[in-house]
Amino acid sequence: MVVAEATDPNRANIAHLLRRAGFGAHPDEVDQATRAGYRATVESLLAGLRAPDPAGDAVRLPDLTAARVTLGPLPTDPAARQAYQRQRRALENRQYVALQRWWLDRMIVTSTPLREKLTLLWHGHFATAFQKVRVAGLMYRQNQLFRTLGGASFEALTQAVAKDAAMMLWLDTESNVAGHPNENFARELMELFTLGIGNYSEADVQEAARAFTGWTLSLGNGEFVLNARRHDSGVKTVLGQTGNLDGTDVVTLITRSPASSRFVVAKLWSHLAYPVSTTDPIVGPLAAAYAQDLNITSLLRAILLHPGFTSPTARQGLVKQPIEWVVGLARAFGVDADVKPTGAAAGAAGAAGSAGPATGAAATPRTALSSVLTLLAQEPFNPPSVGGWPQNSYWLNTATSLIRLQFAASLGPRLDLSWLTALPANQRPAELAHRLSVDGWGQTTLAALNHVASQPTALVALALCAPEYILN
Repeated sequence: MVVAEATDPNRANIAHLLRRAGFGAHPDEVDQATRAGYRATVESLLAGLRAPDPAGDAVRLPDLTAARVTLGPLPTDPAARQAYQRQRRALENRQYVALQRWWLDRMIVTSTPLREKLTLLWHGHFATAFQKVRVAGLMYRQNQLFRTLGGASFEALTQAVAKDAAMMLWLDTESNVAGHPNENFARELMELFTLGIGNYSEADVQEAARAFTGWTLSLGNGEFVLNARRHDSGVKTVLGQTGNLDGTDVVTLITRSPASSRFVVAKLWSHLAYPVSTTDPIVGPLAAAYAQDLNITSLLRAILLHPGFTSPTARQGLVKQPIEWVVGLARAFGVDADVKPTGAAAGAAGAAGSAGPATGAAATPRTALSSVLTLLAQEPFNPPSVGGWPQNSYWLNTATSLIRLQFAASLGPRLDLSWLTALPANQRPAELAHRLSVDGWGQTTLAALNHVASQPTALVALALCAPEYILN
């Protein structure tokens, strides 16, 4: 791609880093990071995996009280029971919409962007959806699990996910009993979460399913409980290891296998740099180092400091997912999920007050960002399948391109563009590239932007849908 404006290569590397290890940044943040240097910025992002997030924590969590607590016990009368079920479903849906709004606002204002980006990555990797779980409180609990353990040991993360209520409901682990093992979780654990196809056998799945029998949930608080009477305590063989294995043993065996090391490295590199297979030459050395302790933070450091991460291949290697796209533009223009100003310009309400009530007579309204994400088929807390969301070319088609353009066009009148309109028309495309942390515009894009430079809202809409911005 030909770049029309000269760009400081150090600043360009920093901007690329902040896009991939977060959701992009305001020009002032890019400038500050450039002064600090690339390696120091990497370490600052990694430190954010453990640091407080005052801005993110200030976003008010909606009321996620369980429906059975809010509505009381299920009536016995058939008519009353039907009315109760309608009320319950309406309450669950309101909580789901409010929870989406909460996370979008958190991603927009977070002071620890890598942690939120990693939370999103694990949400798509260990995909669990509200469409089946139906309990927003459990989806929130899983979201917090990704936020707190996402940078720790992959083994510890996978152990926690295996005992997570949302995952157990999603893949039916809680109905897995000795004598009639349910293979859903064992299969997806190997195929999608830890190993990949070709690195296990059907016998491994069957034996692992036996190991997870008796794993269930407390009806009171949804916490993991081992029901010994429903557990198969017989000898099992998984990945060549034989013994009286339980589910915890199976997770340990799988996550510590060489195949899992290659799988995890390829997964993270593919989400942060550009798509690779487990056999790609770049994976081997990274996997060998990662296998020493399975530490995700150490792996992230190795990826972000790898020369390939800032290579031309990486620069144009990924297409922004819809969530990345809307959160990135919101951060660039200083608005929340309702496209209202954040920070000092927001006044007393701010992002923290945006979530609104989760209960009440009226439905919780969708935000501008959550509405377009529904149209773009990437709703937070609701991936389409256990395989999560597809990547890259999946998001490049006529339908999604039109939706993005229509939404971007609707944004212009709602944004403060005084910083743009104060400039002569011929300077606006370059200033917009600076605002969006884009290295520059290719010749074709620049010609299109210059054509509408006297129309600020049209200029912004085209820039947000330009390949230089869509390519993450």
